[in-house]
Amino acid sequence: MLVALDGTVLVVVQPALRRDLGAGVAQVQWTSTAYLLAVAAFLVVAGRLGDRYGHTRLLLTGVLGFAAASAGIALAPGIGWVVALRAVQGVFGALLQPATLALLRLSYPPERLGRAVAVRTGAIGAAAAAGPLLGGVLVALLDWRAVFLLNVPAALLIAALALAVRVPAPEPREPGRLGPAGPVLLAAALASAVHALAGVPQDGWTAAPVLLGFAAAAGLGALFVRGERRAELPLVPPAVARSRPVAAAVALLLAVSAGMFGALFTATFLLQDVRGLSPLATGIRVLPLTALMVAGSPVAVAALRRYGPRRTALAGTALVVLGIAGLGGGGGAAFGVLGAGFAAVMVTATGTVVGDAPAGYAGVVGGLKQTAMNVGPSLGIAVAAGAGAGASAAGAAGRPLAALACVAALGLAAALLLPDRTRAAAPEPEPA
Repeated sequence: MLVALDGTVLVVVQPALRRDLGAGVAQVQWTSTAYLLAVAAFLVVAGRLGDRYGHTRLLLTGVLGFAAASAGIALAPGIGWVVALRAVQGVFGALLQPATLALLRLSYPPERLGRAVAVRTGAIGAAAAAGPLLGGVLVALLDWRAVFLLNVPAALLIAALALAVRVPAPEPREPGRLGPAGPVLLAAALASAVHALAGVPQDGWTAAPVLLGFAAAAGLGALFVRGERRAELPLVPPAVARSRPVAAAVALLLAVSAGMFGALFTATFLLQDVRGLSPLATGIRVLPLTALMVAGSPVAVAALRRYGPRRTALAGTALVVLGIAGLGGGGGAAFGVLGAGFAAVMVTATGTVVGDAPAGYAGVVGGLKQTAMNVGPSLGIAVAAGAGAGASAAGAAGRPLAALACVAALGLAAALLLPDRTRAAAPEPEPA
């Protein structure tokens, strides 16, 4: 919730931040881009470190570092400090996110894991939706710096709870040392890919910087795969790389999150710039998405138990596709369908990733899942911008929404690869 809230609250406070620090538009955009790059680059590395050295330790490091970076941003004298500290905040945010999934796996028996995942999904949706409203209130009553100061007491409370609540800690299962080459190459490849995607809305798919970024990501990725095959201790263990349920769940999240967040980007443009609605009226129109995402999470758990991951994910993905296709009308019903479908996909894919993770590797699997959730929105916005380029005002939303519905529909192929029934998670090793 802390990370989700911080990701959406910044959208509202950026204008006030720009005025206060005398920054340019491009500089202010980097306050979001730097954070996104850091998070996407380090999630898998953070999960692997948690598997090796303990998830509670990684959670504590992440949440305390997140608090320190937030306090630094609140005291920053200039935009350069804000951008740099947002990148630092992203690194620590990456440390704590996979740890939360791994700790759920350690703390809950398989038959209760789905409910815990549903609570987590609903809480993230509620926090993300509350971000713009909370940001608007804090800016109106205080200023933009209060938004980041708010993170400090929340993070300290989480740290205190993490110290107070004891969970089993898995022993390191493999001999050998995790070398720096794999983490560095993977982080650089992911950062290059996300940076290239972030440049598509402004420069287009064929711009030299975008193509160079994709080429760098592909080259670094190839070097990473080659190094993994030779490494004494791979960053992504073979047991994880060969797991079909994990691969299918990650692919499903990538496709569906790309479609959904790209559609929200397009719908916001449609409602405000084409139909002339105010930001408040737009927010009200989107409320059914949040409501159905929160309310749909426990329903998804019941469906998962009765119908299994495959059919639940297929139904959820179909609802997402239908919701995206219906957003052109601008009605609240389409947003509600989108929220219900996304809740079903999130609960199913997250439960599959965590429940089917090979024993001892819940952290790295959680990192892969969070990476898909961070890369997906960048991909979706890039697709929306590319499909809408050169379109008339009347077709400014129709073409992007059709393209994004097709992207989300790719998740149907991934959903077919999920298990037909929920399988019990393998027990984690107890500490010696």
